[in-house]
Amino acid sequence: MIRKRRAFARPRKAYELSRIKEENKIVEKYGLKNKREIWKTLAKINYFRGRAKDLSKKSLEEQELFLGKLRAIGLNTNTLADVLALKVENLLDRRLSNVVFKKGIASTSKEARQMITHKRIIVDEQIVKSPGYIVYVNEENLIKLKNKISKEKKDEWRESRKDCWSWRE
Repeated sequence: MIRKRRAFARPRKAYELSRIKEENKIVEKYGLKNKREIWKTLAKINYFRGRAKDLSKKSLEEQELFLGKLRAIGLNTNTLADVLALKVENLLDRRLSNVVFKKGIASTSKEARQMITHKRIIVDEQIVKSPGYIVYVNEENLIKLKNKISKEKKDEWRESRKDCWSWRE
């Protein structure tokens, strides 16, 4: 079995009051489960920054390809300097739980998270059960609430299938 590496790094100082207060505000604002989700997002941002630094020496075509991918995610980046200026909040705004909350499908970010984990949200005709799913710009309009079948429809379906159940009687 191949062991996966951690997708994040813990803070160097465990009890740094200013950082803890900032993280608590972010957890509350975005309805996150724990601070590990912030650290994972920070690791992604740091990855984007590292790629931007490496691409500064490369051709313009490669830079534009990278910037195009970030724009598809929904990050407002026109230059490599914009990538270096990204914050954790920019990527947290693109999480499925936050997009569901902003669209008004859920009344709070915690409710949006619960709806996603209970498989009530559909993105592009597929159920997504991960609140950390990064929503692309072209998928934003494809987010819907999964419809439950009403009792009347179930009864109609049973009536239409009644002849198939005749062997039970």
